Amino acid sequence: MPVTRGFVRRRPDGPEGRLPPGQYDTGSGWPVLTAEATPRISPDTWKITVDGLVDHPTSWTWDEVHQLSRSTYTGDIHCVTTWSKFDVAFTGVSVDVLLEAATPRPEAAFVMAHSSTGYTTNLPLSDVTGGKAWVVWDHGGKPLAREHGGPVRLLVPHLYFWKSAKWISRLELMAHDQPGFWERNGYHDRGDPWLEQRYQGD
Repeated sequence: MPVTRGFVRRRPDGPEGRLPPGQYDTGSGWPVLTAEATPRISPDTWKITVDGLVDHPTSWTWDEVHQLSRSTYTGDIHCVTTWSKFDVAFTGVSVDVLLEAATPRPEAAFVMAHSSTGYTTNLPLSDVTGGKAWVVWDHGGKPLAREHGGPVRLLVPHLYFWKSAKWISRLELMAHDQPGFWERNGYHDRGDPWLEQRYQGD
């Protein structure tokens, strides 16, 4: 799949100091962008698994993950296609809680996030620990919409939003970095919006 640099630049409105370079404030809108068909996933059949380089590979069903300690992220999100959305609120469970149960091995340094659709994206373990990432099912007090990754998506808000995999089903811990879907197709391995890490070489 070719990578296009044809993103449209718009007027960079937004709260001062909160809009990364090259971004615009999408306001009340939330553009829907995806690399695959939007699946229909029932909460009754959904589960999340943490495995790979862990001492205790663990899976949680919808009911089980809702029994874990919940937390809410309130802040901003930024898409590589240049839009940003301010003051969003997502509720779910911190990735830290899942990793605590699975117990990462000392050699674990990276995570591959897998979606139910087969989509993948790679992240340094340091980018999903320390209160920086969540598995979320609620947006703005309502169930997360299917087109935005519902019933459950990964949320890594300090990186470009392709790293926040929709329809999350698995977190695989690895010793070495491996590219995910968009990373194999030219996107940056990390994706820091403040450094404009959109493409390989940025």
